[in-house]
Amino acid sequence: MLGDFFEPGYFDLKALAAYSSCSVRWLRDRLVDRLHPLPHYRIEGKILVKREEFDRWLSGSHIVNSADELSEIVDSVVAHMRPSKRNA
Repeated sequence: MLGDFFEPGYFDLKALAAYSSCSVRWLRDRLVDRLHPLPHYRIEGKILVKREEFDRWLSGSHIVNSADELSEIVDSVVAHMRPSKRNA
């Protein structure tokens, strides 16, 4: 419990890179992403990211494709590639 007290609530990009296993460069690119920018704070040139906001932002990128969905996608692509019987 005492360990939780000392966990940082905000990360600079270097600490966030260690926390997230992402590179600082990749994180910098996410700051200005037009579709899904990483929420951050700029204080006198220092960039800080709140841990809770990063976790929430990251969970918004969660993608799950089941085997059935993948099968449907493949079937659809193959069907569009086959010549129609009318044109044959």
